[in-house]
Amino acid sequence: MTFDASPSADGLWTNLRSLDGQPCAIAVVDGRIAWTGAPDAAPAHTTRHDGQGALVTPGLVDCHTHLVYGGQRANEFAMRLAGATYEEVARAGGGIVSSVRATREASEDDLFTSASARLQSLLAEGVCAIEIKSGYGLSLEHERKQLRVARRLGEAHGVTVRTTFLGAHALPPEYAGRSQDYTDLVCREMLPALHAEGLVDAVDVFCERIAFSLAETEQVFQAAQVLGIPVKLHAEQLSDMGGAALAARYGALSCDHIEHLSQEGVDAMAAGCTVAVLLPGAYYTLRDTHLPPIAALRAAGVPMAVSTDHNPGTSPALSLLLMANMACTLFRLTVPEAIAGITTHAARALGLQATHGAIAVGMPANFVLWTLQDAAELAYWFGQRPVRCVVRQGRIAEGAV
Repeated sequence: MTFDASPSADGLWTNLRSLDGQPCAIAVVDGRIAWTGAPDAAPAHTTRHDGQGALVTPGLVDCHTHLVYGGQRANEFAMRLAGATYEEVARAGGGIVSSVRATREASEDDLFTSASARLQSLLAEGVCAIEIKSGYGLSLEHERKQLRVARRLGEAHGVTVRTTFLGAHALPPEYAGRSQDYTDLVCREMLPALHAEGLVDAVDVFCERIAFSLAETEQVFQAAQVLGIPVKLHAEQLSDMGGAALAARYGALSCDHIEHLSQEGVDAMAAGCTVAVLLPGAYYTLRDTHLPPIAALRAAGVPMAVSTDHNPGTSPALSLLLMANMACTLFRLTVPEAIAGITTHAARALGLQATHGAIAVGMPANFVLWTLQDAAELAYWFGQRPVRCVVRQGRIAEGAV
């Protein structure tokens, strides 16, 4: 069944429980939430959906993914197990560049087919909005191909997709040793062309010793600023480059990874209202031991989102609930923090806080019914999918009531 053929979610949804355990009901009209509150105050409605006591949450938001790519990199997983570091794998011709080769060789339809299968796993677990980055094309032709596929995925599957141009992800082979020349290409040709085609919702950079310098990162940010495009950053994953402070000065939506984030970076993010995106899947896969500064972020009031960082090299994760569990067990987030991290704060990290991440009057109907007794179970279980029903873009997209 195609998404367009999915049943409408319009009507009164009753026999639900909120995250605090209280009975609640939701009225959906024309695909939007028209009312929510206590069941005894619910408006009359001819169509009723019985939630059968299910826990209800906002639709999940996966705010950092690299979902569109060719091939896979299981061999690098084996190399790291044998002792190679992330940087050693990259310098040996693996890493991002190996995915670039496979992505360039794949057709747009091939990329769509493989990414669709991955996306369906996330959607079946309650994801209602997702960010998809480019960054495995590293040329105008192939970055365009990735971003076109991302747009197609949103249309075909009835899910909100935010596209992020990550042309400054790595140096393509043809620009080896010419980092500044490639940065100029990204800023002067690739970004303006892709923006003109309506393919770019945000701009990202991998700011790291093995990627792009602070000066090159700022050059990309300035190009995005001229075009009025919001920015975000792969920041402080392997070392403290000062990228988070720079990004915050440019009003970045988010800084992501941030294992090596300094107090200066924390303070800058707090002042800039920039979301910290935690990516425990990459931390786990890389067997990292340098924890992100959770206590400092919490003390500064920086909102913390949690995402899969789905990518073929360092986080081949297709479960946002597993990432919530990892955020709790590895990073010591509380359960409420983890749940907010995959809903409210994740939506904010994409600039979608007005439409996603909450169950509120006027918002599109994006919510999930769970066969769980307690909200803590969302971060407790792993290896199962406790979804009863997913309402996405005003339609009953997964499951039934």
